[in-house]
Amino acid sequence: MSDLDLLTQSLARSVKHWRAVRGFTLDVLAARAGVSRGMLIQIEQARTNPSLGTVVKIGDALGISITTLLDYEQGPTVRIVPAEQAVRLWHTEAGSYNRLLAGTEAPGPLEMWDWRLMPGESSQSDPHPAGTMELLHVTAGELTLTVDGVEHRVPAGASVSFEANLPHTYGNTGDVPMEMVMAVSVPPVT
Repeated sequence: MSDLDLLTQSLARSVKHWRAVRGFTLDVLAARAGVSRGMLIQIEQARTNPSLGTVVKIGDALGISITTLLDYEQGPTVRIVPAEQAVRLWHTEAGSYNRLLAGTEAPGPLEMWDWRLMPGESSQSDPHPAGTMELLHVTAGELTLTVDGVEHRVPAGASVSFEANLPHTYGNTGDVPMEMVMAVSVPPVT
C-alpha cells in the first residue's frame, strides 16, 4: 500500500472519528467546513485524496489540527516525529512545498510547518476561524505575506505574527527560494 493510500485511509478514519466525537452529522460538518456533503462521504470512504485547503477546512470545522486528523490515536505525552515522517501536503513541480512537522491540541489545534516557496510562486489560504493566529519565521529569502489585500515583506531572519481569520497569501517575489517555519494556533471549537 502506498503512503498516499495510508494517508487517505487515516484521514477517512479520523474524520469519521472526530465527527462522531463532536456529534456532527454529515450535513452539519459540511455546513461548518464549507465542503459538500458528497466530498465528506468520499473522504470518509477513503475514495478521494482531498486538497490541502479541504483538509484545513475540515480540521478547522472540527476544531482539531491536521496532525490529529491524520493520526487521531495520539501516543504518549512526548511525541517525536522523525524527519522522514513529516507529512508533505502541498508541492509544485518547481520545488515549492510545505511539510507538517508536528501538531497537538493545546487547548485547540497547534501546528508547526516547514515551508519552501520557489521564486515566483505563491500559496493562498482561506480565512481560518476567528482567533486563529499564525507565527512565521523566515530562514531564507524573503516572504511576501499578503493579508486581506495588504502586502508585507518579511526578510530572512525576521518573524511575523498575524490573525489568520482574513484571506492571506504566502508568496515569493524574489530570485531565490524562500524558506520559513510557521506555527498555527486555532481556538478550540465551542
